[in-house]
Amino acid sequence: MEPFCDQFMEFHPIHGTNVRLDLSGTKATRVESFANGVCFSKQPLKPGEIFLIEIEDKELGWCGHLRVGLTAKDPKGLEVVPEYSIPDLMNLGDSWVFAITRNHNKVIEDVVAEAPEAGDGGLAGGHRLGRGEAEDAAGGGGGDAGGDNNKPKTFFTDSHLYIENVRIPRDKLVGRSRPGRYSHILDDLYKTNALPPTARRSRIGVMYVQKGRDLADMHIIINGEDMGASAKGIPAVQPLYAVVDVFAATNLILADVV
Repeated sequence: MEPFCDQFMEFHPIHGTNVRLDLSGTKATRVESFANGVCFSKQPLKPGEIFLIEIEDKELGWCGHLRVGLTAKDPKGLEVVPEYSIPDLMNLGDSWVFAITRNHNKVIEDVVAEAPEAGDGGLAGGHRLGRGEAEDAAGGGGGDAGGDNNKPKTFFTDSHLYIENVRIPRDKLVGRSRPGRYSHILDDLYKTNALPPTARRSRIGVMYVQKGRDLADMHIIINGEDMGASAKGIPAVQPLYAVVDVFAATNLILADVV
């Protein structure tokens, strides 16, 4: 299945109080503080449809980075947009959100059996899987082993990313530098996923794949690499919106073409 066409996704007009959208609805900027930056996709996602964003700018002095996920909460039905996606939005239930860090964004499959139920991810079902997802505040960003996804990968020889029965062209998922003197070097680094996921020009997407009739698994994709099923058994009977929290060091994102 390849349900993708060259169109820009848009952000929902309902968002955190510190977010400003441009006229096209494709660029979200957090204009002050480090919080109240929660955004949603304008429309619910279809199975296999990816909501892809690119980090356009960052702000020094804050600890923490972008957060992404899914929610079954219709933004129009919220009395107020939560200050934070983690934990505020998740505490409302039916929401599954992860912090993107410089390291350790991959799912640790060997803790699946011990994963908690949806108490920290959603009230109606589904559970978040374990990752080394501590924010970068404590350690800066050393290159620990295990979930480190900043090392060059060889799988980029394949022109498409496959997740279950979904087939996505990699060139749409990989960040690109702005044209300039060193752009050819930077582009090679992006293609091998050698730059941190939190870097400018990094592309991060969220999607879900149907698992049976009424359930789904959520996947996060960083610069062309699938991080695995970050949440399994999500109820898919309600519409699922993408969640992007323009948090802390990340302060400007662009909803990219898919």
